[in-house]
Amino acid sequence: MKIASVVSTKGGTGKTTTSANLGAFCADAGLRTLLIDLDPVQPSLSSYYLISDEAQGGIYDLLAFNVTELSRIVSTTTIPNLSLVISNDINNQLINLLLQAPDGRLRLANLMPAFRDHFDLVLIDTQGARSAMLEMVVLASDLAISPLPPNMLTAREFNRGTMQMLDGLRAYARLGLNIPPVNIVVNCLDQTSDAQMIYDTVREIFQDNQEISVLDSTIPAAVVFRNAASQGIPAHRLEYRQPSNRQAPSALSIIRRLAIEVFPEWRDRFEAMTEERVAKLAREAR
Repeated sequence: MKIASVVSTKGGTGKTTTSANLGAFCADAGLRTLLIDLDPVQPSLSSYYLISDEAQGGIYDLLAFNVTELSRIVSTTTIPNLSLVISNDINNQLINLLLQAPDGRLRLANLMPAFRDHFDLVLIDTQGARSAMLEMVVLASDLAISPLPPNMLTAREFNRGTMQMLDGLRAYARLGLNIPPVNIVVNCLDQTSDAQMIYDTVREIFQDNQEISVLDSTIPAAVVFRNAASQGIPAHRLEYRQPSNRQAPSALSIIRRLAIEVFPEWRDRFEAMTEERVAKLAREAR
């Protein structure tokens, strides 16, 4: 089982959209995929896709009471192979619980082995703020994905917030915990020269960094991702062929390329997600 977190210390970078679309694509490729919504303030992932079988509990039960029984905390979406732990911390109590608990930042890492026999991939969506909860998620992850819009304010916040958070977690490495590599994916990349300049600058800054890499894959500023979210449909199912009036590739090509780069061990599965196969899935889902 691989655990990937989608993180940023700034809101509005596209974490939920990335989590939802990457998770649904991996599920369609046959991976048993679990989405975990760990954003108590804006729990958008919890309602991104329709739920066919909703569990009574969610993330609060998992972290507050160590409930790992799947039937009690894991909901089933209408997308085959895609499950969800909803955010049900309506009073935002978990952050205080984690700060007071002796195992606070280690709790999720200690609980995740309970899911190992049931899922191939766990994707965790997080709140856009540095907190004990975000640090807990990072410490439980095998890798972190950080969407980064191509503007200087967001780039500076990444350098200030996310980098400082990673530096603060290095002490846990001495306890044998893994500090995961961070993969930056430039999100909402438009065709302006300013956006391209910022993208090139970000790549240059981190080109020799052993812990942070800028992915070759980018996510363009395409309306299909907004439309897919509005309809509760994975973007790759909504647009599996490149529109004739757009230079950017199809949503299927974008997400497939990102999945291959982030999870190369499943490359064969992802490459098998051809236009014809996804078109069939989209027809069957109607």
